[in-house]
Amino acid sequence: MKKSVFFLCLLFLSVQAISVQAQKIRIKTGIEVLKDDQFSILKGKRVGLITNPTGVDNNLKSTIDILHEAPNVQLVALYGPEHGVRGDVHAGDKIETFTDPNTGVPVHSLYGATRKPSKEMLRDIDVLVYDIQDIGCRSYTYISTMYLAMQAAAENDIEFVVLDRPNPLGGLKVEGNLVEEGFFSFVSQLKIPYVYGLTCGELALMINGERMLEQPCKLHVVKMKKWRRKMNFGDTGLQWVPASPHIPFAHSAYFYPVSGILGELGYMSIGVGYTLPFEMFAAEWIGAEEFARALNAKRLPGVVFRPIHLKPFYSVGKGSNLQGVQV
Repeated sequence: MKKSVFFLCLLFLSVQAISVQAQKIRIKTGIEVLKDDQFSILKGKRVGLITNPTGVDNNLKSTIDILHEAPNVQLVALYGPEHGVRGDVHAGDKIETFTDPNTGVPVHSLYGATRKPSKEMLRDIDVLVYDIQDIGCRSYTYISTMYLAMQAAAENDIEFVVLDRPNPLGGLKVEGNLVEEGFFSFVSQLKIPYVYGLTCGELALMINGERMLEQPCKLHVVKMKKWRRKMNFGDTGLQWVPASPHIPFAHSAYFYPVSGILGELGYMSIGVGYTLPFEMFAAEWIGAEEFARALNAKRLPGVVFRPIHLKPFYSVGKGSNLQGVQV
C-alpha cells in the first residue's frame, strides 16, 4: 500500500513537472514590462483603464487589481468593451455603467449608449490605458473600441497607453479584403485586411502613423519582450484566457475568421450555441455525409471536413436536429 502511494506521488510530481515545463512563458507582455519598469509612465497620474478578463499578468492577476494596488498610480475609472470588464455579458448585449465591487472604481460602458468615451467619462483622467487580448481579426470589436478610444483621447488631449499583447495568429498571416467605402461599421471600423497580422500595439501605431485619426493621439506603446512574428499563441507559453464567451481557446482565433461572418446571417449554425464555436457549419437542410464528401473533394490544403450531427443548446437551430461538417 505504501509503495502504491509513493508511486502515485512520484507520478503526480512528474506530471506537474511536465506541465510546468510545457507552460514555460517565453515572452513578456506589456503589463509585465510595465511592472518591471515600476509603472514609471503612470506615476502620479490619474488612470482610466480599458480592459476585460484577458488583461492579466503572467500569474493571471487582473490588470485592474495590479494598477489599483500600484504605488503612486491612481486608478480612477474603468471602461468596459463588448462582454464587459469582467466578461459576464453575452455577445451583442448592451452594458450599463456601474461600480466595480472589487475596487470601488466606476465602470463606464463602451458598449451601450455610446461606444466612444465621452468628455464626461474622461473627466479627471490624465492617461487612458488599454490592455485587452485580441484575436487578429478585423470584425472582432475590441480593436474598434481601441480606435474610438484613441480618437477620444486625441480630442480631449489625454495620453493613450497600449499594453501590448501577442496576436494569437502570429505576425505573418495577412489575408482578406479591405473595407469598402460606405461599409464601415463597429465590426469593420478600420481599413485593414480581415486578418491583419499585427499586435494591438502595432495596430495602434499604424492608426496614429497612417493618419487614420483626424488628429493623432499622444500614444505610448509598452512593447512586449522576446515576442517574434513567427510565434502563434502556443509558442508564447502564456495561459489563454477566453477573449469572449465563444473564443474559449487560443485555437478558436483560427476558426473565427473561417465562419464568423456567415454566422451573422442567422440561417446556419456555426457552432455558437453548441460545443464547437466557429468550428462547424450545419443546418436542417444539409446532409452531413454528402456535404463532407463534396467539401473534401475540393482538397483544400490542411483542411478536413468531418460529418457531424448535433442539436444546438441555444442560438441558431436551438433544439433542432442539424447536420453539417466540423472543420
